[in-house]
Amino acid sequence: MNRISVIGLAALFSLAGAQALAQSSTAPAKKAKPIVVAKASPKAAAAKPVAAAAQALTPTQLDVARYVHTGKAECEFNQSVSVDAIDGRPGHFNLAYKNHKYTMVPEETTTGAVRLQDRKAGVVWLQIANKSMLMNSKIGQRMVDGCTHAQQRAAAGTPRPSTLQ
Repeated sequence: MNRISVIGLAALFSLAGAQALAQSSTAPAKKAKPIVVAKASPKAAAAKPVAAAAQALTPTQLDVARYVHTGKAECEFNQSVSVDAIDGRPGHFNLAYKNHKYTMVPEETTTGAVRLQDRKAGVVWLQIANKSMLMNSKIGQRMVDGCTHAQQRAAAGTPRPSTLQ
């Protein structure tokens, strides 16, 4: 912009502001309507997570679910993760780590890795051929790494992990 158009714009905004001020001082003040926020009943609040967790899965997600290793995975530093299928809900898994439990569903990947995710908690379980790991996607950190199920150990030909450090 050249200098003349900048000055012209400044004058225009100044004039518009003065007109708005004049109109607001002569017009009677209107009462603001209060904003009413409806609170959800406890029953509705309790039903919502169940509905979200019981989401319908795509055929691709159900296909990925066939490759999830279930059972206990032994991890580094003598930690463990347990992944179990939820009865009556194909493609849904309970994952337990320390004192936390997550409801996970498979997500499609382009790499062939198995990815389970709990979007609400921001937790991701990644399973590749020789190990698995649990990540917190909200802060971008690994929660536990070096986890192996019996199937992964058998495929890699490695014994059960001792204390990995």
